[in-house]
Amino acid sequence: MPDQAARGLSRLTMRQIHLLATIDDASSLKGAAARIGMSQPRATKCLQEIEEAAEQQLFVRTNRGLTPTPAGSCAIRHAKVMISQIRSFREELRHIADGAWARLRVGTIMGAVPLVTEAVLVFTERFPSVSIEILEDTSGELLRQLDRGDLDLVIGRSSVSATPELYDTFAFHDELLSVVANPAHPLVGRKRVQLADFSDSRWIVYTARMPMRLSLEQEYREADLPFPRALVETRSAFTTMSLVQSSPNYVALLSNDVANVFASLGVARTLAFRLRSKNQAYELITRTRTPLPPAASEFIRLLTLR
Repeated sequence: MPDQAARGLSRLTMRQIHLLATIDDASSLKGAAARIGMSQPRATKCLQEIEEAAEQQLFVRTNRGLTPTPAGSCAIRHAKVMISQIRSFREELRHIADGAWARLRVGTIMGAVPLVTEAVLVFTERFPSVSIEILEDTSGELLRQLDRGDLDLVIGRSSVSATPELYDTFAFHDELLSVVANPAHPLVGRKRVQLADFSDSRWIVYTARMPMRLSLEQEYREADLPFPRALVETRSAFTTMSLVQSSPNYVALLSNDVANVFASLGVARTLAFRLRSKNQAYELITRTRTPLPPAASEFIRLLTLR
């Protein structure tokens, strides 16, 4: 970046950065101005100043609002991270003033929840003054929140992102998959279950293009069987188990770690079905070139000591 552009960007105010981030949420300059209490003429001038500082066009003006250019998408992402870091800074100062150490924000996919739970138990014993927020969702949604600076780290898979270069990753745990069912399911107790045996069952699956869903689809392709159309799709482990527990007709594909938890509680049984495909390993994912708070570094150390 030319020195002149670097100097221009360094002079941007938080008001301008806030406007930049809000334009993305509001999809229009008028809506963004209203949200942050700025007049539209002032907002127009602010946006011009931002683009002059960046020495690039950040938005394409259309009748339906503003569409970010590639440079604009980059600017929005950094603006949201800066705002999130300021918010985190403010909250951490409040925690320090209250006698606490820090706050940790962890995102995890469903399959890794048991691993995260074990790490949280050890972490909270060693650092009782740290507040922890745990968010469970798909890798795609968790990475979007990581991009915005709303999470410190994610346990998931970076392969679902179109911009994996934005992350530092460390594969730390291979995921094995199991099929679970209600204890009264007719396939429970069989010594060997084939894919065709599920023809009378209804699958509970993750939404399309998620790694676990792709693994199941691959199983059907390799078996030369049509993938079922009548599915129940959910991201929620609780919904999955509630359905499995409520009806002997449902089967669900889960990580071994999650399946073992539900089997130990007696709400489900693992079927004797072995998948041919191997799922992608869990990754620890953080934003590249972004310093980690001490709480996150300690949590990562505990998680990878397994």
